[in-house]
Amino acid sequence: MIPDLVFSGQLAIALPLAMLAGLVSFISPCVLPLVPGYLGYVSGSAGADPRRGRSRVLAGAALFVLGFAAVFIAYGALFGAVGAWLIQWQSVLIRVLGVIVIVMGVAFIGFIPGLQRTVRTRITPAVGLAGAPLLGVVFGLGWTPCFGPTLVAISALSMDSGSAGRGALLALAYCLGLGVPFLLLAGGVTWATRAVARARAWVRPMNIAGGIMLIILGLLMVTGLWTAVIYQLQGWIGAFTTPI
Repeated sequence: MIPDLVFSGQLAIALPLAMLAGLVSFISPCVLPLVPGYLGYVSGSAGADPRRGRSRVLAGAALFVLGFAAVFIAYGALFGAVGAWLIQWQSVLIRVLGVIVIVMGVAFIGFIPGLQRTVRTRITPAVGLAGAPLLGVVFGLGWTPCFGPTLVAISALSMDSGSAGRGALLALAYCLGLGVPFLLLAGGVTWATRAVARARAWVRPMNIAGGIMLIILGLLMVTGLWTAVIYQLQGWIGAFTTPI
């Protein structure tokens, strides 16, 4: 059951794209520069040396990631369920969603300022581990300027999946791409810290690259090439047999 779900034609392509979209969201200019602040806040050690109490920082980061993962997975399941209801109009739906993804890609690059506005809730969670999950929920619900476009793209793929379960799985992949870097940094992984430090100098080029990725995905959906690739992949997977 689970292998069939994961290795279906649609998910075999969409899952890596979802993880990549999550990583692009992490390196966006409204997330990456604030990572030390997030980690300090959720561990209750804001302004302190991040090397102190490493296990506490890691626990806070994990709870923070679980908080926003719950929100995004709920989004994915909802959009997947809606897609199942609209499956009879799949061809038109995919093209409309493709147009939306293209617009989001253009917005991600920064060409549509109106879609770059920040929408934040006024909830201020308590500092420390107790408030970490709630901060994650607030992050997922209200911090929209940079990861919004990539999340819209994943929601579009979730609707295309026509299943709440597949939609949730795509959202989980997105959360892994967005959340694993938080955990690596909180755990003090040296290479991750160095990579983030270098990435700060390349935020703008990486945002442009992420926007282009979304635009290409949208064009594939609008032109029908996305569906053709999915059907071709489903045929290959269906015809594959193990040697044993």
